[in-house]
Amino acid sequence: MALSKSEKDTVIETHHRHSTDTGSPEVQIALLSTRISQLTEHLKEHKHDEHSRRGLLRMVGKRRRHLTYLSRKNPARYKEILQQFGLRR
Repeated sequence: MALSKSEKDTVIETHHRHSTDTGSPEVQIALLSTRISQLTEHLKEHKHDEHSRRGLLRMVGKRRRHLTYLSRKNPARYKEILQQFGLRR
């Protein structure tokens, strides 16, 4: 299940760079990380759900590409995001 409007707004509100920001790498990484954690919990219960597993792998790849972009453009923000989400890289 996708993020509800209120969950999405909360994530955007905590990670935006300015008041109308919804597309910066930080916001996109935050949204993907939230969704990835939800899907991970779903897959712990439903081990044979291969279609959701494929979607999870696509999201992980997309988040990885956003992180790579951010590491090239602004290494300081990249390190901050890694610490915020506890990602290993």
